[in-house]
Amino acid sequence: MEGGSNLELQIEQLLNVEKQMRLAGDVAGTKKAVTDILQLCFEARAWKILNEQIVVLSKRRGQLKQAVTSMVQQAMQYIDETPDLETRIELIKTLNNVSAGKIYVEIERARLVKKLAKIKEEQGLIAEAADLMQEIAVETFGAMAKTEKIAFILEQVRLCLDREDYVRAQILSRKISPRVFDADTSKEKKKPKEGDNMVEEAPADIPSILELKRIYYELMIRHLMGDASSIHSHLRHLPVLVQSHCVLGIELISSSQYARYYSHNNDYIEICRCYKAIYDIPSVRENPDQWIPILRKICWYLILAPHDPMQSSLLNSTLEDKNLSEIQNFRLMLKQLVTMEVIQWTALWNAYKDEFENEKNMLGGSLGDKAAEDLKQRIIEHNILVVSKYYSRITLKRLAELLCLSIQEAEKHLSEMVVSKALVAKIDRPMGVVSFQIAKDSNDILNSWAVNLEKLLDLVEKSCHQIHKETMVHKAALKV
Repeated sequence: MEGGSNLELQIEQLLNVEKQMRLAGDVAGTKKAVTDILQLCFEARAWKILNEQIVVLSKRRGQLKQAVTSMVQQAMQYIDETPDLETRIELIKTLNNVSAGKIYVEIERARLVKKLAKIKEEQGLIAEAADLMQEIAVETFGAMAKTEKIAFILEQVRLCLDREDYVRAQILSRKISPRVFDADTSKEKKKPKEGDNMVEEAPADIPSILELKRIYYELMIRHLMGDASSIHSHLRHLPVLVQSHCVLGIELISSSQYARYYSHNNDYIEICRCYKAIYDIPSVRENPDQWIPILRKICWYLILAPHDPMQSSLLNSTLEDKNLSEIQNFRLMLKQLVTMEVIQWTALWNAYKDEFENEKNMLGGSLGDKAAEDLKQRIIEHNILVVSKYYSRITLKRLAELLCLSIQEAEKHLSEMVVSKALVAKIDRPMGVVSFQIAKDSNDILNSWAVNLEKLLDLVEKSCHQIHKETMVHKAALKV
């Protein structure tokens, strides 16, 4: 009891000193008085009084910003020293309330919220942790280090994925531009000019930019591989999300991009690009134990992705990779896809079935279940493209024989490719003939005729020149 009254007396004396310093506008003196009060409470382990004093000091009339900042920073050092979880949460909530709405302690508030969210997550309250993190818009914090901002947003994305809120995870992930990971970290930092905002150093526990790059793309893969039914169930909340996030000034993607993002056929190429970005990290390229599994994943997703210019470009660049020689079976499979020859599905499946089953765990979730069907679909599409290169007209019966399918299945796959604009073809069903010729308009026909006439005239002129030359040579020989 005596110790408690002694503490209260000391605090009272320091409060009077703080008042004098504050009214005199003495920043250093006010900061010292405030931190001394908190230190007394901490040494006495009077956590309840500590919380009360933090609130009282922050609400005093004309309180200096520097004093509040020092007080919050000082109290944050005591969080890990709290005797139990309940006391820790109470202290964090007190500091959170004090720093709310104050720009000069926004970074400290973000760190406090992150600590509280971590506690909630450990208690199994994922939804509460995610809601807490989403309250903080760190992208507007000018003084926060770039790596700390990225780490904070990635934590927001991870918690959204843990609660299967895929739409919000996508919105949050778009706050990070992938170009930020390609910045040259070896360059020396420029010294800030006078008048510029001072950027704080990131805490020691924040990963480097290359480690953050890997975390970012791993989260993007998790997002893309999320359950389709869960994703589409969240799409009905899209109008509400658009309205709430437009207020924050966040650049939203269009509905057509959402449709593309959640289309499973396009997920394969997006996942492949994510793995490619991880594969390009120097630390990964240096370790065969890391890059071999990733390169295998790149190959599988390239094969599963529908044929388009991006897939073709990635396929050719992957084939040029010297590391691919370490996994010859994948190199041979990719080589088959770029070779304009019909692939026999049965032979391919028998050769790579065991390999596919081993990798199926990697594909995971709903994508893994339908990956075998998609693989067969890709081989059929490849074969149709090959046939279209060699034939201008072909019967449906012969096409079905080349594809090892029934006539109905061949027609179905061909129609799907025409609808998706991967191929130009016309089917004469009564005659049972497929035409791969592109219909030309009158201008194109006239242009082709003009080109042909020009070529013909060039040939006539060259022939006349050669005849004249031979005649001259013959005459010269006769004279001799």
